[in-house]
This record gives sequence, structure tokens and C-alpha cells, in this order.
Amino acid sequence: MDALSQSPADVTLESLKAEIRSRRHEFHQLRHIPIDIVRQFQAIGVYRAFVPERFGGDALSPAAFCRLIEEIASADASAGWVASFGVSATYLAALPKETYASIYSKDPNTVFAGGLFPPQLAKRVPGGLEVTGRWPWGSGVMGASLVGAGIKIEGEDSPLPRTAVMPRHAVTVDETWDTVGLRATGSHDIVANKVVVPEEWTFIRGGKPEMDDPIFHYPAMALAAQVLAVVALGTARAALDWLSEDATKRASITGAPSPAARGYIQTGFARAEGLLSGARAGFYDAIEEGWQQMLEKGEVDRATHIRLRHAASKAAEDGAEAARLAFVMGGSDAMMSGHPLGRCMIDAACVAQHAFIGAGSWQAAGAALLGQPVPPGYP
Repeated sequence: MDALSQSPADVTLESLKAEIRSRRHEFHQLRHIPIDIVRQFQAIGVYRAFVPERFGGDALSPAAFCRLIEEIASADASAGWVASFGVSATYLAALPKETYASIYSKDPNTVFAGGLFPPQLAKRVPGGLEVTGRWPWGSGVMGASLVGAGIKIEGEDSPLPRTAVMPRHAVTVDETWDTVGLRATGSHDIVANKVVVPEEWTFIRGGKPEMDDPIFHYPAMALAAQVLAVVALGTARAALDWLSEDATKRASITGAPSPAARGYIQTGFARAEGLLSGARAGFYDAIEEGWQQMLEKGEVDRATHIRLRHAASKAAEDGAEAARLAFVMGGSDAMMSGHPLGRCMIDAACVAQHAFIGAGSWQAAGAALLGQPVPPGYP
């Protein structure tokens, strides 16, 4: 921890972003977001964002949470990605009410991380379900206090996975995550060996929530896609801001005009800004419409539900493309190892690889828009 680090009581969003920017190299060396930053995420409300006020939470709207994650991602994509799992308070609403209350009334800032696939067979034993297996993609697990793992129970017929919730100390983390993009997300393998989980500490991911709060009835898979897609928007914003500042202050070593004075940079920058602003507008407009329907009617109609998923895919893809355009405009300097534009381009591209918002999501959106069969869980 360096001199910029603050106690959680003093942290603000702007001070947190400044510290994240100053420590990005450290995070990438660690391959995870360190616990003192997770504590600052807690302090600014990342993990209590969707927790009901009766449990000490902030009960934010989906758009407000996405804007918070976008801001964090503009400082570092991996930090934004890890913070996005503050959405987990909505997943856990499928737990029995008593279990949910026991978690969040004790600590509304509880940090949850998990890996769902491949679901592992759990057997019934005295005290609950015995869980054994390995689950990759455990983003944020290094800072979690609760961990989820996908399981299947013999005789249960559900197209959606069941999740077993365990204390972090009951599992081990195999630090397998070694990537070129989103490197500091700590998306390591979660390993459980004969952990007995009471059945009331399991839930169906995307299943019917046990409470009536509007956020718990907002489309769960759409929200999961949105909080990830917005990381690409924040990363693209960082790339274009860096390019703008550099282009206006840097002189050419060959005597050519500064980058900001070059026609092809001006054209490319305008196109990238237009792409990003259009993606953001469509993304937030869809979320606001869906949330308004939720508040007024208690549900989101199918057309809007499809739009929520479609807009998330669009945001991820266009954010990645805007970051790529920024890299191209950065010229040969951007090729250097660790260059901000190269890092933003790769990070944003990796966001758009996620299954919820990747190439397959476009086919699912098209099928839904055309009234054709869609994959389980879509939209």
C-alpha cells in the first residue's frame, strides 16, 4: 500500500479512482485487487448497493449502480470488473428469506464471489449437501467472505444452475488466473473438498426471489449482463480521455503537427466518441425504461427485457471497438508493453468476450427479436 491509501472512513469515489490509477501496475503484478481496495469498495457502497435499506443497504437503481461501476472501470478495468460483483446481493435474494437476512443484517457490505460452471454433483448427507469440485472464473474471490459454487442435485430438473454458498475459509483458491486482459480480477479456481452446505444456503441462480423488493424482480440475467458490459464503457472512456490529453500536449519528434491537429486523428476521435456516446445512450435508456416498468407495473415486458440484453451486448462491443480505435490513433507508441491504450484495448476486448455479452449473445438477441427459440435463461 502506498502513501495515497486512505482509511475506509475517508474514502470517496474520486480518491478511490486516484488510488486505483496509481496502483494499477501493482494490481496486475498481484493478479487480483488487494483487500484494502475491496475495503474501499465497501466504504463507497459497492457491495451494499442493492441490499434493501431494512438491512442497512442503499437500495440503488440498476442505472445508478452501473454508473458507479463505469466510474471505477474508468480508473482500471479489472477494478471495475471486481466491483461489478456487488450485484451479487440480487442473486442471493433467491436464498430463503431467513438466510438472506442472516447475511445482510449482520453485514450489508458482505462480499460474495463464485464460479457456477461446470456444476458439480452434490450428494445429500446429514446436515445438508456435500460439495466437492473445482470451479474456474472465480472473479474477486481473493476479497470475498462468502463463496458460491455451481452444483447439481440428483433428481432436480432445472435449466438454471443451483449455487451452494460457503464461507470463504471453507474452500481453497488455486491461483490459476494468468491472462493478458482483465489480469487483476483474480478470477482463480475455487476448490471445495467435502464441504457440507445446509440446503437453506443454496439457491437457483436466476430463480424466483424470496422477497418483494423491485430490484429482486428486475430481470436477473439482464442485470448480470449490464454490470459487466458497463466495464467496457468505462474502459473506453479511459482510453479516449488518455488519447485526448496526450494528443493535445504532445509534439511530434519529426516536426509534424501535434496529434490533435492531424485530420485523421480528428476524424477517428470523433467517430470513437460518437460510437461510445451512442452505446451509452442506448444502454442507459434501456435500463431506465426497464426500471420504470418495474416500479410502475411490477414487471418488465418481454420486448423491453430483450432490449435490456441486446443493449448490454451492444455496449460491450462498442466499448471494445472505441478502445481499439483509441489504440490505433495512439500510433507506434501504443505498442509498448504496459501502454495505457494497449491495456485499455485488451481489457475492453476481454469484457466483450464474456458469454453473457459475447458473440453468442447476438444470435440469442436476434432469435428473440424474430420470435424464434432462444437458449435457456435468455433474455
